[in-house]
Amino acid sequence: MNGDILLRAEGIDKSFFGTPVLKNVNLEIKRGEVHALMGENGAGKSTLIKILTGVYPKDAGIVYYNRREVGASFSRHDARELGMAVIYQELSLIPTLTVTQNILLGQEIADFGVLDEQAMRKKVVDLMNCYGFSINPDAVVETLSIAQRQMIEILKALAYESSLIIMDEPTASLSSKEAEALFQIIATLKKRNVSILYISHRLEEVYRLCDRLTILRDGENVAVLEKNQINPTDVIRLMIGKELTDTKDSGRMRQSTSEVILKIEGLTRKGIFSNISFELHKGEVLGIGGLVGSGRTELLRCIYGADQYDSGQILFKEKKHSSSIIKNIRAGFGMIPEDRRNQGFIPLLNINRNIALTNYDYLCGSYGIVKKKHELAMCHKAIKKLDIRPNNPDLYVGNLSGGNQQKVVVGKWLMRNLQVLLIDEPTAGIDVGVKEEIYNLIENLATKGVSVIIVSSDLKELIRISHRIIVLRHGRIFKEFNQGTVSQEDVLKAASGIRSGEAELID
Repeated sequence: MNGDILLRAEGIDKSFFGTPVLKNVNLEIKRGEVHALMGENGAGKSTLIKILTGVYPKDAGIVYYNRREVGASFSRHDARELGMAVIYQELSLIPTLTVTQNILLGQEIADFGVLDEQAMRKKVVDLMNCYGFSINPDAVVETLSIAQRQMIEILKALAYESSLIIMDEPTASLSSKEAEALFQIIATLKKRNVSILYISHRLEEVYRLCDRLTILRDGENVAVLEKNQINPTDVIRLMIGKELTDTKDSGRMRQSTSEVILKIEGLTRKGIFSNISFELHKGEVLGIGGLVGSGRTELLRCIYGADQYDSGQILFKEKKHSSSIIKNIRAGFGMIPEDRRNQGFIPLLNINRNIALTNYDYLCGSYGIVKKKHELAMCHKAIKKLDIRPNNPDLYVGNLSGGNQQKVVVGKWLMRNLQVLLIDEPTAGIDVGVKEEIYNLIENLATKGVSVIIVSSDLKELIRISHRIIVLRHGRIFKEFNQGTVSQEDVLKAASGIRSGEAELID
């Protein structure tokens, strides 16, 4: 085996419940290389990662690491000992522990069995200073934002001085500034001869960062491309096996003339957002833009009833909107959260039960008894409607790809009589093919009279699907786009506090 090769996987097979997920997959990663892994959701990327790192056993194939064959009983602990670290798309931190405790979990510093907290804190601070991170080492993780938690995951991997770091959608929840800091870290690691396996759906990142690209489709190898062969059009074609058509008028805004279904008046939550007022029309897709920390997610949660607001009011069909989630669901509200794993579905329940979670009021028959055949029929309807893969109702949702997990989260709401659907980051960590499916689904819902509010950090996505866009800055509405063609630059300028025709930031 070539001495430059750090990891080689040959002929990897894996099936779940008789359904093949990986079929004769090969992967080769060189020392000091940034190697991208791409493919549609359901292509087998996450399963391959988990096999390489000892989470799942492989059904067939061989894995070599540092020119040595990895044994059949390979475990997560073994992977860590060999020098593999993983930053998963769904974060694996312990919310009630501090930043320092999470970063050094499993490699604590102790003196005669007693934790040396001062030495541990110093080690973490030194690590942060080395890579330019700015997070309070004493903060409890559950008090931090998603972006900050992602940075802790990265620091946790760096603390192990790994020879291979696997990054699964590492920028999905990061601002552009935070993503830029990550790219600098990757460049530094590469100089230190650390290999990076980089999984992302963002082609611009792959082109910028990666030396080579492996593409999977339907659990099989499609291509291995060198950097000079990475062309966005070709990559998309290889990933999904078809051409995607671009929508020319995707950035054209328009003011709806249909009835007002939801009215927000002077809504304020102290320290988060202030004096928010807007109207949502029937069958309208309203986009909410803004930088991380502008109050977008918190606004959606208040409308849904998950968080309380301090002043102002919400009117639904000209009547005071309830602050009860249960009442709002019955009224026709649905919510697809940003953190889908912790808030959108239950990983250890199967597709069938997750689809039923928000629909037991529909499924309950006489004496509150749920008939399994009705529950299963609803699940099959959702699977068919959203093309959830694999199409097996008994599969645990935690074992599905990110895109198919998101389809399950969407599917449970589509079984109801929706009036208003609130969506936070609808396609974070989802490939281009499934993105189009989600966009088409949202457009179809709007055509049928469902009103949709979408929060998205993806500017192209925001102008692609929104009829109108409101941009928040520092918890206030900075600008509304409701007519004419709007570009990503226009929205980004507004989010950054720059009004049209001005070069200075407005604070």
